[in-house]
Amino acid sequence: MVKISIKIKQVIKVKKTMINIKTAVEIEKMKKAGNLACRVLDHAEPFVKAGVSTQELNDVCAKFTSENGAISAPLNYHGFPKSICTSINSVVCHGIPSEKDILKEGDIVNIDVTVIVDGYHGDTSRTYMVGKVNKEIELLVSRTKVALEKGIAAVRPDDLLSNVGKAIEKYIEKFGYSIVYQYGGHGIGKKFHEDPYVYHFFTKQNNIRLKPGMCFTIEPMINMGSPDVLTSTKDDWTVTTKDNKLSAQFEHTVLVTESGCEVLTMIV
Repeated sequence: MVKISIKIKQVIKVKKTMINIKTAVEIEKMKKAGNLACRVLDHAEPFVKAGVSTQELNDVCAKFTSENGAISAPLNYHGFPKSICTSINSVVCHGIPSEKDILKEGDIVNIDVTVIVDGYHGDTSRTYMVGKVNKEIELLVSRTKVALEKGIAAVRPDDLLSNVGKAIEKYIEKFGYSIVYQYGGHGIGKKFHEDPYVYHFFTKQNNIRLKPGMCFTIEPMINMGSPDVLTSTKDDWTVTTKDNKLSAQFEHTVLVTESGCEVLTMIV
């Protein structure tokens, strides 16, 4: 267990950004929330198979969350109607579970969960492959997971947050994929979304000095084609690739420590 030597709550102001530095007590709560979020995805994995609807996946995750004394943060968040997001194939993010959306052999689906435990949020997502997928799609998924790992490895105290996007971009560009630039990671804690905003490509807007106690998500969305996306005018939530090509995503909540970072949404 990594110990953070933070005695009192602090707030860092950076370019109109208010970044909350978590206290030791808050960090322990964040760890509990992150642990449960990870367990929700582990619990859902056996249900990700052909013939299952995304509504069923929603219900499985919601039940497990509730049984463990937690709340599903997405439900009713700014009007979002379900407990998780389920994004199939060309859906980039914010897909709404439905009885009509039935998984098929060869699909990929991202399940994005956020739980609230004792007032604190744990946020994570994975892209699952349904049955056997073709090699090109399998590579997209595996490389997106590595892109997240590259971003996490760039998190170090006193380094810049922009190094996260730089590491992801450097790894992904050689495959001819694109990074969705309209959505990014975010600070997290008592609030679902806090500062800082986390870009998944290099930009000086993320030249924020990392300090122990910062918590944020890293969640690159990687498209097989163009980075351009569209938001559904029918539900104002579902985001799809403009060219209808596939998109994959993985996400973790991370904590900046004195020596590097700790992934809070991973059971070690």
